[in-house]
Amino acid sequence: MSKPRSLAPPPRTRAYRLMTARGVFAVLDTAPEGEARGTVLLLPGYTGSKEDFLALLGPLSDAGYRAVAVDGRGQHESPGPRHRGAYSRRALALDAVAQALALGDGPVHLLGHSFGGLVARAAVAVAPEAFLSLTLLSSGPGRVARPQRLRVRVLRGALAVLPKERVWLATRWLDSRGEEPGVTDPPEIVSFLRRRWMRTRIVQLSATGRLLRRDPDGTAQLAGLPVPLHIAYGDEEMVWPTAGLAEAARRTGAHHTVVAGAGHSPNVTHPRELADRLTAFWERCS
Repeated sequence: MSKPRSLAPPPRTRAYRLMTARGVFAVLDTAPEGEARGTVLLLPGYTGSKEDFLALLGPLSDAGYRAVAVDGRGQHESPGPRHRGAYSRRALALDAVAQALALGDGPVHLLGHSFGGLVARAAVAVAPEAFLSLTLLSSGPGRVARPQRLRVRVLRGALAVLPKERVWLATRWLDSRGEEPGVTDPPEIVSFLRRRWMRTRIVQLSATGRLLRRDPDGTAQLAGLPVPLHIAYGDEEMVWPTAGLAEAARRTGAHHTVVAGAGHSPNVTHPRELADRLTAFWERCS
């Protein structure tokens, strides 16, 4: 899960509901000050939301890109069905394709963070003509590290038998002893994180968690996608083994970015540097 450090939207940002052929999705849409050099669609990770990209939207728009972050179906402010079949990999991929088309800018650059990377590569496989490039941010074609698979398994099990509020309190306790022990979040961030958790459908968390745990190695499929590929992550990445990410970049011939000092969310901790790396890649694509 990414945890935004501020909820203040950058200049020229609109929050609205994007109407698509597959339903309505909540988005944050940040326009460049002048003529756009391109458009990028940003897909968040497991237990995340469009707000995970707040720090990145400004630098991308400053560089001349229209940047659109989206809540997936059943995630935070986007509505979603109550049955698990609605959250299959193909269904989520088709949603991303519909979102890209609804933006009305022609083919877009696609970026998926963490679980969003699984959705992003499935979307490109379904409709490559809708996308100019694919960036997997802190997301591998290989398997998630075993400790993270166990964590998701426990979370899914807890959601099946415990009230959602109790599971939220347990995850907060675990996070306080995780990557940044002793760090106290500002009250507005805690309030946002709880609100996001409570608004996200349990079936979405359960179904997407299952996909995350069981995702097979997709390196071969990734190598065959007909769009430019970028694999980016922090050198302190913990959810996917960094050695596996580096090997996937080598095997696929992907543009390869390692952000020094960053963990699982360079979009939060190193937004300016990440934006520079992303825009350099997109310029190469064009």
